[in-house]
Amino acid sequence: MAVSGKMCTFAAVQWNEGLPESSSFHYYTIRRMINKETVKALVEEWLKKGDYFLVDIIFGADDRIVIEIDHADGVWIEDCADLSRFLQEHLGDELGEYELEVGSAGIGQPFKVEQQYLNHVGDIVEVIDGEGKKTQGTLKEVNGRDFVVTIQEKQTIEGKKRPMMVNVDKPFNMDEVHSTKYVLAFK
Repeated sequence: MAVSGKMCTFAAVQWNEGLPESSSFHYYTIRRMINKETVKALVEEWLKKGDYFLVDIIFGADDRIVIEIDHADGVWIEDCADLSRFLQEHLGDELGEYELEVGSAGIGQPFKVEQQYLNHVGDIVEVIDGEGKKTQGTLKEVNGRDFVVTIQEKQTIEGKKRPMMVNVDKPFNMDEVHSTKYVLAFK
């Protein structure tokens, strides 16, 4: 845990023993600072009790700590509230001036961790590659940091007069794409 201090002048006092006529002494207000590793360790402790996983922890400049969790079946508000209470109990006064916000990663938001890719195998996703080109298709498989999206593409087939739509697998790497997100389909 880091400690920060703020110097404050307490009072001007008179000293007779060789000090200037008017000297001030200072004290430091000490505030323990929460760091990301401490919060992450506590969140991971709480996550052990279910199939939830950590997506992100964001320490905002506005003294907010935002924690995003996810689950294959979605995130329930009761679980967000339970995690929030757990953190408040374990951090106590260290939470201090911080505003704690616990929620889900959000539908339609770019994926941040591998588990999100795994949870959406078989779903329609939109990938924006490193050059800014959009590809939309079905997330077919995930293997480590690599994933495959099946798209429909017009191709000329030998013996056919017109081009036909065929399934084509496009490989990607999570580290080389700008973003990947689930496409909410309304039927």
